[in-house]
Amino acid sequence: MTDKSVKHEKAAARQVAALFFTSIVGSAFAVYAYFAFPITEELGTVRLNTLLLGLGITLGLLGIGIGAVHWAKTLMPDAEVSEERHIARGSEEVRARAVEIIKLADSESGFSRRKLIRRSLYGALALFPLPAIMIFGDLGPNPGDTLRHTMWKKGTRLAKDPSGLPIKASDVTIGSVFHVIPEGLSELEHHKLEEKAKAAVLLVRLDPADIKESEERKSWSYDGIVAYSKICTHVGCPVALYEQHTHHLLCPCHQSTFDVTDACKVVFGPASRPLPQLPITVDAEGYLIAQSDFTEPVGPSFWER
Repeated sequence: MTDKSVKHEKAAARQVAALFFTSIVGSAFAVYAYFAFPITEELGTVRLNTLLLGLGITLGLLGIGIGAVHWAKTLMPDAEVSEERHIARGSEEVRARAVEIIKLADSESGFSRRKLIRRSLYGALALFPLPAIMIFGDLGPNPGDTLRHTMWKKGTRLAKDPSGLPIKASDVTIGSVFHVIPEGLSELEHHKLEEKAKAAVLLVRLDPADIKESEERKSWSYDGIVAYSKICTHVGCPVALYEQHTHHLLCPCHQSTFDVTDACKVVFGPASRPLPQLPITVDAEGYLIAQSDFTEPVGPSFWER
């Protein structure tokens, strides 16, 4: 209808411009949401920031995409044309013809003539990358060697997750499993989730006769009690499923399976290396404590490369 009616042509032009303006509003809203709803230690702020930022970016991209399609569908000629492809530079006549075609396309699309559409498109294209730039800014500084270290250090008590209560060796019976965090983690005011993601430990007590320990690691356990990183060495999922009968730890994400009796070596699945062991002992009051930090990086193998 737009090629036969000036009224419909103008209406379509306004619709295209409106879609491009919608894109501008969406991109601007994404930038506003990034600053107005910052991510804090509260988990709810992560959800709200992600939701609003995603809505803004989606609106920005959809506005440009739908506007461009609507422009092509309603205001540009829909006649099909074909052209021979050339692998070498064309002759002067061909190049002149190409220039002529470009000018014709410009004339038919109205790109030079329709200032409202052109300027709104410029605005949409200029603003829609801004949310991405904001997100790249969140990548932050180089982490350096922070991924190689956790909160564990010599003398840190092993505490129950999430209560933070210290654990005595006498509390751990054979076959029992404790989800463990470093004492004091619950009181952190900043970066609590990041520290917990690195330091989470699974504590298990076995019959000492069942444990296969190397000479180096014989002092890393206490009376059959062993502590291993809870972070799978495949892609970092929490390894939280313990099968008491086989003494196997199972990662629910990709079914990597580790043998607790044999230094948590991989017995099945895609993980490429054992779970790091936390050297432990007891203090004068009988509480379980760490002898040091992990002796190797926890989590996926790419962290140490």
